[in-house]
Amino acid sequence: MMPSAEFHDLEGTSVLITGGGSGIGAAVVEGFVRQRARVAFIDIAEEASIALCDQIEREAGRRPLFLKADLRDIEALRAAVGSAATVHGPATVLVNNAALDDRHAVEDVTVDYWDNNQAINLRPHFFTAQAVAPGMKAAGGGSIINFTSTSFLINHPDMPSYTAAKAGIIGLTKGLAGRLGQDGIRVNAIAPGWVITERQQKLWVTGETLAAHIARQSIKEAMRPDDIVGPCLFLASDASRMLTAQTLIVDGGYL
Repeated sequence: MMPSAEFHDLEGTSVLITGGGSGIGAAVVEGFVRQRARVAFIDIAEEASIALCDQIEREAGRRPLFLKADLRDIEALRAAVGSAATVHGPATVLVNNAALDDRHAVEDVTVDYWDNNQAINLRPHFFTAQAVAPGMKAAGGGSIINFTSTSFLINHPDMPSYTAAKAGIIGLTKGLAGRLGQDGIRVNAIAPGWVITERQQKLWVTGETLAAHIARQSIKEAMRPDDIVGPCLFLASDASRMLTAQTLIVDGGYL
């Protein structure tokens, strides 16, 4: 269920989201569209992204802008940021959501695998922020929201490159907040717990594993992508005007 709160300052705002074609990203795209923002999102999966745009347009009456790019290609990423600005104006809200949480054993990781994993899960966060920062400065400020994860906080054993990247995102968030705050740009992170997306359901969820996870949460419900939308809207809006360099953990109280 989408959050019921309305953030009136987000209406008409130019919002850019990476990895918006599925999962949490798709929910965040819809959430900002329902706030009547001008939303663009970058994704590599064309078919799913177009289907999402069609669905949101049918249900919300507004269509987000889909931009196809591989975030490992920094020049393609920069071009997508420029295209979004041409259509909607420079972004004053950036949501760095894209990630790939494939499992990998320590003994199987090669240098190429490691570099590719970091090129998806960490590197684009910086270069997308770098690309939007001049427009935010010219606009007098903005909000950058970086998605990290609680996986590195719970010592997840099955994806060391991914957890390293997610820990790095917090360091990046704090460093960018310190540098960009003087320009009125706030930089924060959201660390979701186990959000049951279609991908999670298909690859890793079983009745036993989900029940055990929920049993450790303070709130005894499975988390869904929509549950991450409200925190993201809050960090984008002027309701969080003096909040920066922070990591908001949204995990149902697991930690």
